Amino acid sequence: MNSSSTVSAELGLRLVVPQQTIVPLVASLFFSKEDPYAIRIAFHVGLDEPVEWIFARDLLSLGIEGREGLGDVVVWPSAGSADGAPGRVLNIELSSPFGQAHFEAPIKEISDFLERTYAIVPEGGESDFVDVGAELTDLLRQA
Repeated sequence: MNSSSTVSAELGLRLVVPQQTIVPLVASLFFSKEDPYAIRIAFHVGLDEPVEWIFARDLLSLGIEGREGLGDVVVWPSAGSADGAPGRVLNIELSSPFGQAHFEAPIKEISDFLERTYAIVPEGGESDFVDVGAELTDLLRQA
């Protein structure tokens, strides 16, 4: 599904459950320049339809370096090495009225995915891909 306007990737994650049991699963990452601020993650958890979350691309990017996020999505790297480099695991914690989930993802694969998104929409250039007039018209139409 890679083209000049979208990026996608599949990666193996680990769901960490309360008794410190690890459950492997697959997630799909999606980015489109049509919605340049957002990353969608679809968690394939054995249901007919995957469970999908949408959050800011910046949150994922900043979370590689240190703890980021408030509320529903919090992201942070595992403890790194003595030289200050981040660890090899990105922790992603999701909260909703239905419960909480803690996932571990490989930082290298997340970083590679993010690099591909920045090749399509450079960091700081997201507003160049948003048609504010069309968005306002759509919001007013829905009101």
